[in-house]
Amino acid sequence: DQSKLTNLGNALEIHGPKLLGRAYKDPITSFRLFQKFTVEHPEAYWEIALKEISVVFREAPKCILDRTDKSKHGGTWLPGSVLNIAECCLLPSNHRRKEDNTVAIVWREDRCDESAVNLMTYKELREQVMLVANALDTMFSKGDAIAIDMPMTVRAVIIYLAIILAGYVVVSIADSFAAREIATRLRVSKAKGIFTQDFILRGGRKFPLYSKVLGAAPLKAIVLPAIGNDVGIPLREQDLSWKDFLSSVDYHPRPNYYSPVYNPVDAVVNILFSSGTTGEPKAIPWTQLSSIRCTAEGWAHIDLKVGDVYCWPTNLGWVMGPVILFSSFLNGATLALYQGSPLERSFGKFVQDAGVTVLGTVPSLVKAWRNTNCLEGLDWTKIRSFASTGETSNVDDDLWLSSKAWYNAIIESCGGTELSSAYIQGSLLQPQAFGAFSTATMTAGLVILDECGVPYPDDQPCVGEVGLFPLYLGASDRLLNADHEEVYFRGMPMYKGMCLRRHGDIIKRTVGGYIIVQGRADDTMNLGGIKTSSVEIERVCDQADESILETAAISVSPAGGGPEVLVIFVVLKKGFTSQPDKLKMIFSKAIQSKLNPLFKVVPEFPRTASNKLLRRVLRDQIKHELSVRSRI
Repeated sequence: DQSKLTNLGNALEIHGPKLLGRAYKDPITSFRLFQKFTVEHPEAYWEIALKEISVVFREAPKCILDRTDKSKHGGTWLPGSVLNIAECCLLPSNHRRKEDNTVAIVWREDRCDESAVNLMTYKELREQVMLVANALDTMFSKGDAIAIDMPMTVRAVIIYLAIILAGYVVVSIADSFAAREIATRLRVSKAKGIFTQDFILRGGRKFPLYSKVLGAAPLKAIVLPAIGNDVGIPLREQDLSWKDFLSSVDYHPRPNYYSPVYNPVDAVVNILFSSGTTGEPKAIPWTQLSSIRCTAEGWAHIDLKVGDVYCWPTNLGWVMGPVILFSSFLNGATLALYQGSPLERSFGKFVQDAGVTVLGTVPSLVKAWRNTNCLEGLDWTKIRSFASTGETSNVDDDLWLSSKAWYNAIIESCGGTELSSAYIQGSLLQPQAFGAFSTATMTAGLVILDECGVPYPDDQPCVGEVGLFPLYLGASDRLLNADHEEVYFRGMPMYKGMCLRRHGDIIKRTVGGYIIVQGRADDTMNLGGIKTSSVEIERVCDQADESILETAAISVSPAGGGPEVLVIFVVLKKGFTSQPDKLKMIFSKAIQSKLNPLFKVVPEFPRTASNKLLRRVLRDQIKHELSVRSRI
């Protein structure tokens, strides 16, 4: 009965008998059959999904999918359609029961635990977005790329939507980047201006942001205050404060009204970047199709509904920022933003006070909450489901998190910026296993390849690199600074007449049909002729001793050549100390393998703003260290 109340379960009850015929039984029994059907008949699925989300076309598509252009691996989706996806986010929707007085955003400032949660309705949001859109027109030309480098605050969301509403392109830059990394992204995207803040507030402390932007490029910057209404530092002559920027429309007869700029569905609305730390990051254009894709997955897999309060601590510089923005507004949910550190109790209290019903996390956040016990005494029982992405989850941590909300499900998600979505995920229509994925997402087809590039049978337990079916609404078909064909298709095997799309994950299919991510193809190690993955080694080492909080495993080639050397970095729990030699002995015994390990204890791991572990940074550090040793 509960399954039929989910978004996808209800749709299956309505459309299942027609699409699957007598094979349809109920949403749970027929789930796998339906997922396979959506891979083989994506047009039928998208015809249903598009009616369930708040997407309104100015000009309707000629069809769902045009497969005639063989040069496009992914096909041409919704050809001929014209819309403005930001307008779709802001307008009322009868079908989704999204009204002007529906709460669009709830938020709280850093460490304001005793203050009431702030609210903004869709009408208020729309008027603020249109005010900013009018101000943008006084400074920029249509089609210009405009960067956002600031925390994901209410104002950041308003700016993001205004840029798209007015026919410009957002350049997403994470606020954690140094000046050099900011400069690279501004150069690659050819940005004409940038929105930023004077400072970032975290845990009651101020961290400079505007000064980093100054060191990145001579672009015009619009600077917002972290606190209050006035910027707290002097600005360059060419730059504007937020207050002066908005005053540019004081003359406007209707500053809170704006006529949206309508573009084809495949028009670029956002430029995002891969999180690579070696070489130039890939610049990935997001189109309006990307927004539709991630919204539909929020509807089908996360089960977002009108009335839900959706919170996922992230940044507009990482893919989850745009994902939760579009997923919330186009599904009629409320977006919840905490403008401080998610590691502290203050965040947990915001989740409680805001009445969050769907909470997204990354595993390292959960580990920190559990380790510090900072959520003790808080009431999270309004949460009806969790979501998790970014890295491999720890089963014990997941069990602990689930216990905070009546042991509700944790929907695991794994995808990529270039896919604008997940390709494997969980579902409320299936039993969920902690740390595992129960299904490929709707319309996503995949195979697991052996070392020769030959797909394993679909029902066989196995481990290998994943190959994705290329027909994928919302997936990238271009890169701004790299050869898209070379990156994602060249060298991939053919399967049933299709050239498979490269993603780079090593995945394991279990006997029960669940999927576990074993790491990246570039995280695979060859140690003494034995191939293994960093995730497998980390899983063993994490449980090897009570002093260990987490580990990261990498392999490097010695400066003078020879077999790869295993390096294990360790973060210890508070109050514990340990010597590398002792850990080496503990790990060697735990791994039960004849390896040549080098162990290194570090205070903390380098991570992206979305808390992904940066193994490449660790690899570069140890390569440098080994190189120095070889010269001594």
